[in-house]
Amino acid sequence: MEGNIKMSAGKGRTQWYGARRCGSILAAAATAWAVMIAGESRAAQDSAGFAFRDEPGKYLDVLLNGKTAARYMYAYDPSSSPKSLTSTNNTYLHVFDAQGKAPISNGPFGEFAHHRGIMIGWTKLTNKDKVHNFWGMYNNAQIHSKFSVRDADTEHATFTSMVDWVTKSGDTVISEERTMTFHSAAAPVYLIIDFTSKLTACSGDVELNGDPEHGGVQFRAADGIDRAKTVYVYPGENVNPRQSLDPAWVGETFSLNGKMYSSVQMNHPSNPQGSKISAYRNYGRFGYFPKPTTIKSGESFVLRYRFLAAEGAMPAAGTIQQVCNAFTGRSNPVPPVTVRPADQPAPPKAKSAAKAKTSK
Repeated sequence: MEGNIKMSAGKGRTQWYGARRCGSILAAAATAWAVMIAGESRAAQDSAGFAFRDEPGKYLDVLLNGKTAARYMYAYDPSSSPKSLTSTNNTYLHVFDAQGKAPISNGPFGEFAHHRGIMIGWTKLTNKDKVHNFWGMYNNAQIHSKFSVRDADTEHATFTSMVDWVTKSGDTVISEERTMTFHSAAAPVYLIIDFTSKLTACSGDVELNGDPEHGGVQFRAADGIDRAKTVYVYPGENVNPRQSLDPAWVGETFSLNGKMYSSVQMNHPSNPQGSKISAYRNYGRFGYFPKPTTIKSGESFVLRYRFLAAEGAMPAAGTIQQVCNAFTGRSNPVPPVTVRPADQPAPPKAKSAAKAKTSK
């Protein structure tokens, strides 16, 4: 509600009455707004199918049958506190468990806290001969400005977040349209997420570069997973993930709070050929690193991926390939698969007897 309230400075009684009346109006409006929001939230929780629940300035919940299926984190706190800024300097999607109780993805905490949910970024973004880190961020930021699309019904939910990629010097180098579409699925898969990012270079050419560990579109499991139990699955026989190019999909299974979950990412054929993957870390970050690309000033670059979230062990290859074919529009046969435990750090070297005596 906008408008001006004029009061006479020399008439104390009129001024007091106007202030009291203004306060009453604002209080009534606030109450009405709270009732409306509460009504919307209650309707969303009680409804079947998909719905949204927004915490303005913080996050947008995607609800499925009244339970939180995913949470889009779009808060941005430009305060002087480094901790506050670091925890809100990029936008990402949390994936929740099937019961809607807690995320199975990582937030801004733990080891490698810049790995968050379903995320996008590059460690080497070059614009006007300057290299900016939009992976670890380092005082750069992805700032959500508004939702241009927000639609939900019994079958699906979709939203488009307008995101500005702003350097620490305040220059916006990329304008992004990030669209996510959600569908339910038959067990063990409980959620399908289609991710589309349209990146427009808005202030000179932009080069997107880095390496498979520090760039692209990826998923990071929650920091509290049991790292000894993380396993990766690749389509094909005897796959070496460090040499693999353009796999149709890649997945991981991980253990969180004593329960197994699986996540799969699928590659769309419209993405640049020559994409590499990072899918071997025991802490559960994996995904695609597209071939380095230059976006000409004023032009756009689009990436498309599909994610599956499942309870328990990795779904059968036939199930994954069927969903992948529906996404890509192809009719590829069910492939053999390679299953590899995640890389684990080398055990500490035992001290020799001589060194042990010296250290005492």
